[in-house]
Amino acid sequence: MKLDVYKIDGSKSGETVDLAENIFAVEPNDHVIYLAVKAYLANKRQGTSKAKERSEVSGGGKKPWKQKGRGGARAGTSRSPLWVGGGTIFGPKPRNYRQKLNKKVLVVARKSALTYKAQANQIIVVENFDFDAPKTKEFNNILKSLNINNKKVLLLTDENRTNIYKSGRNIEKVNILEAKNASTFDLVNNQVLVIQSGAIQKIEEILN
Repeated sequence: MKLDVYKIDGSKSGETVDLAENIFAVEPNDHVIYLAVKAYLANKRQGTSKAKERSEVSGGGKKPWKQKGRGGARAGTSRSPLWVGGGTIFGPKPRNYRQKLNKKVLVVARKSALTYKAQANQIIVVENFDFDAPKTKEFNNILKSLNINNKKVLLLTDENRTNIYKSGRNIEKVNILEAKNASTFDLVNNQVLVIQSGAIQKIEEILN
């Protein structure tokens, strides 16, 4: 598949780029995408939720009232889960939510995600660019020139470009990542995938 390479002013540069068929035109595997996204979201969880059980709540050492004679139910502690201020029954405990997938599975998932993007014509290739300093206004002008300023955008750069990241990090619906760090979740969680021409080679190196 061939795509035109655009300049940052929105015009075509006259160059084209070939998207490798073994990456951008594979047979998509929906289940593998599901597994990769599920693992990504699970691995972001801290797993620090904690509720005190009956034995962990302070107080309640004294029997509230005598066993018999008052016509009410028996009570041995005021920290019973049935009472206000008591412990929690089967409450959350700190745990590790981490899920691990094989590298081959993650590669298939990213190839499937890129294939879906290519099939939906949601990939835009732009020339390599950078800023001398963080310039949010200029970055916003690039989005307007490409007619994607109102869409959820993921920009993949060929290398770590700090000024580009700082320029776009405060713009709503915009995410900027180095191509090698883009997960399956990042690739599917956008409306338009903008890739610097130099990042195409990086993607092919990683996924091959």
